[in-house]
Amino acid sequence: MPRRSRIHLDGVPLHIVQRGHNREPCFFGEEDYQSYLYWLGEALKKENCALHAYALMTNHVHLLVTPDRADAIPRLIIALGRRYVQYINTTYRRSGTLWDSRYKSSLIQAETYLLACQRYIELNPVRAAMVDDPAHYRWTSYRHNALGQASVYLTPHPLYLAIGREDTERQAAYRDLFRAQLDNKAIDDIRLALNQNQPLGNSRFYAKIEATTGQRREAKQRGRPRVQRDESKAHEAGQGKLGL
Repeated sequence: MPRRSRIHLDGVPLHIVQRGHNREPCFFGEEDYQSYLYWLGEALKKENCALHAYALMTNHVHLLVTPDRADAIPRLIIALGRRYVQYINTTYRRSGTLWDSRYKSSLIQAETYLLACQRYIELNPVRAAMVDDPAHYRWTSYRHNALGQASVYLTPHPLYLAIGREDTERQAAYRDLFRAQLDNKAIDDIRLALNQNQPLGNSRFYAKIEATTGQRREAKQRGRPRVQRDESKAHEAGQGKLGL
């Protein structure tokens, strides 16, 4: 079955994940994370892309990026990968590839999923049981978005700016979003869309993409569709509620 082509659109946020080759580590020491962020910052400036959130995990990275122009994304990934791999191979006297050959990406409808996607990204270290609070992990955007730590790499999205009138109010409102767990449906939706290189949003968003690209794109659950049983039989079996 052919792989789905990625879709990138001008000015539309994009959730990107790139994994280490064979899921092996791509960061080995503190200077590696710093170097990656430096080269990321250089690529963002060159390609006119805005970074809203990130998480640098041991063997993969998450980025939430809005490009001015869609064709900037492949150039950003290639340039960043080339410079960082050169650095790693020189520093650790190794050779060969570091990343999987294909990155995953998912267009994000900002008004419905952008802040959920930021939370998903910044909670990666918590889900991985590396820390119990996102503030305790250095290599994400959480400390900037929630605590006001300075960052030369991040550009707040207008929807983030809208949650408060001033920086302190905005950061407090953002921290409040993390008091409740990100619900399982949102996590499943984000993962499904990302794994299939599909957009994430509502029907209007999919219709807009179809009008722009001529392609109907929407993440689909794999496997055979569930068959709903007759309600009377469900009641007789003591199952009045169908699972979702």
